[in-house]
Amino acid sequence: MALELRQQLKLAQKLVMTPQLRQAIKLLQLNRLDLSQALQAEIEQNPALEIDLSPDVSSEEKDYGLSTTVEPDSASDEKEITQPVSQSDAMAETNWEEYANTYETQFSFSREKPQEDAPSQFDFISEKPGLSAYLQWQLAHDELDPDEWEIARYIIGNLNRYGFLEVSIEDIINQLQCTFDDADYVIEVIQDLDPPGIAARTVEESLQLQLERLGMEDSLSMIIVREHLNLLESRNYKMLTRLTGRKRAEVIEAVEFITENLTPYPGLPYAQETTNYVVPDVYVQKIDGEYEIRLNDDDIPRLKISNYYRKMLETGGSPSKESKNYITDKVKSAEWFIKSLHQRQRTIYKVMESILKFQYDFFERGPAYLKPLILRDVAEDIGMHESTISRVTSNKYTHTPQGIYELKFFFSTAIPREGKEALAAESIKTRIRQLVQEEDKAKPLSDSAIASKLADQDIKIARRTVAKYREQMKIPPVKHRRSPR
Repeated sequence: MALELRQQLKLAQKLVMTPQLRQAIKLLQLNRLDLSQALQAEIEQNPALEIDLSPDVSSEEKDYGLSTTVEPDSASDEKEITQPVSQSDAMAETNWEEYANTYETQFSFSREKPQEDAPSQFDFISEKPGLSAYLQWQLAHDELDPDEWEIARYIIGNLNRYGFLEVSIEDIINQLQCTFDDADYVIEVIQDLDPPGIAARTVEESLQLQLERLGMEDSLSMIIVREHLNLLESRNYKMLTRLTGRKRAEVIEAVEFITENLTPYPGLPYAQETTNYVVPDVYVQKIDGEYEIRLNDDDIPRLKISNYYRKMLETGGSPSKESKNYITDKVKSAEWFIKSLHQRQRTIYKVMESILKFQYDFFERGPAYLKPLILRDVAEDIGMHESTISRVTSNKYTHTPQGIYELKFFFSTAIPREGKEALAAESIKTRIRQLVQEEDKAKPLSDSAIASKLADQDIKIARRTVAKYREQMKIPPVKHRRSPR
């Protein structure tokens, strides 16, 4: 049979990821804070997209709680929504002469005291001083020569977030080509700085430096830190009493002094880590005996298509064909963006409504009554794909009468019970946390004892499963939870 080339028509269906579909998927998986940034970026890039400042909201939006977007209305007339800026709207001017008096070398009390709400010089600092800047500021008062300053900067630069020195003296000597005495001297100088225990290599050395700063070199606390740190971690008072030869009350007092007055990580309070605040995407509130779902649309503007560009296309007032094509593309892009945003809000509302239906007992009685739920259950309930539900529930939070929870929290595997309804894994974690909170601190419950108490409630799980759940909740083991009477 000879090979030949021929043309053939074939009709087939396949999924194509268009730019509009990619945009819709991207909007769907954004959380509340990221959505605000995406809206602002789109408004800046697309001149056909505008913020609708009109107070009128359609009844359909009120029913669904979707006051974020409005469908483009071609029949609506353009409204003047930008008010001219007047001088009275401007920010009150700062009295720089009064503000600058804090920098004058010849300070005079004859000047008027600045107002309490007047800006401070600290309001203009672009970066918050951290551990490195704090240590260098203290070193400025020590008389170090240039070589010692170089060693000091190298040591400070190799302190981790806990304030521990991550390089050895040998590394300092090899890197800076200095002597052992110089490196050791600079380390001692830095260790004498505030906070106490800084530039230590280990937790043991940090605690010893702090006790030496307090003049407790020969105390029982120093002996425990230096020789029995492992027993201190497990709070083994019986063994500490035997090895130190002291009374139990003295050992307990020494351990309490260490735990209450010393810190194992001296540099942690100066860590420059920003706090990420959780902003709920959905509110679930109980009003008149019924739960109401409301999307968090605070500070999110309602969008509309610019009537200026729409009329320009209708009247043909564009100066050239290229300009008309550009405006047409931007108007279509703005319309699709608004529709995608509107669809995103509807999808989140439907998913939250389905979760409320499946987890009604949780909203009424708390986390202990969380039921098993998987993505497929919600997807079949609202007629969407599981991947869509996964995108909706990822990195989004809801404010409920029981607290703030991530939407992923409501999905949990099932733990079967004999003759009773299955429980969710999160529900069992809540029960374990309650047992630990109610236990006798002098005789805390072991993992086996917790498993036995759960078995009394017809929840039969293995001891290793209890240990796994306990570690996930960051609950320490029984030896670290034991405290003296």
